[in-house]
Amino acid sequence: MTENHTQNTGIPKMRARNVDVYYGTKQAIDDVSIDVHEEHVTAFIGPSGCGKSTFLRALNRMNDTIPSAKVSGTIELEGEDIYASGMDVVQLRARVGMVFQKPNPFPKSIYENIAYGPKIHGLAEGKGALDEVVERSLRRAGLWEEVKDRLEDSGTALSGGQQQRLCIARAIAVDPEVILMDEPCSALDPIATAKIEELIAELRGRYAIVIVTHSMQQAARVSQRTAFFHLGKMVEYGKTSDIFTNPRETRTKDYITGRYG
Repeated sequence: MTENHTQNTGIPKMRARNVDVYYGTKQAIDDVSIDVHEEHVTAFIGPSGCGKSTFLRALNRMNDTIPSAKVSGTIELEGEDIYASGMDVVQLRARVGMVFQKPNPFPKSIYENIAYGPKIHGLAEGKGALDEVVERSLRRAGLWEEVKDRLEDSGTALSGGQQQRLCIARAIAVDPEVILMDEPCSALDPIATAKIEELIAELRGRYAIVIVTHSMQQAARVSQRTAFFHLGKMVEYGKTSDIFTNPRETRTKDYITGRYG
């Protein structure tokens, strides 16, 4: 595991400036600028359709898969422009992993779900090294004890909560710098949700983590920084405790107190 040296220097892991995202002629994101630090979990909150998932997807170029999408502005990872023409998008998505709303394990064994990424990225030579990566990733995702005797079983045979932790283990296996989570608990029951939230707390500081959530309670529990999105704009960004107890903007206050959303 390579140590990152940005933690105490205040240098952001990712830096977005004046980002706009269009789907055809419809503007989904309007002039968003934000820094993402690895010592904090950053939550994006806001009503449905406010642009928070669209912006999250811009951070690892997932919007590239939508033909009508156009992104402008600057997004940097460790000072490198991720939209530069020479950027290897496959490599970028290894460095900036994504965990989706609905768990999406590969239709392969639990072992192969984890080993696949390290194999194609050449991160582990030989079976012994792969075994180590698989065990370490599953341990970090809090899943090892539950699956260590059934690594050859299909990943799709696990429960929903276990599948989501498997997807987090899969993202971790390629040694990313950032993990993006798009409403990772919305399809899960409260017990599985609590496990994912515990896991986010354990992974904090090891990776920069950004989570989109519909649940303000979840944002308050898991994050140290919160950005409130509304109608494609980032209305307010700051310490989570300040956003929830003493927001500066009326729109933030109205959303937090349940006036809309």
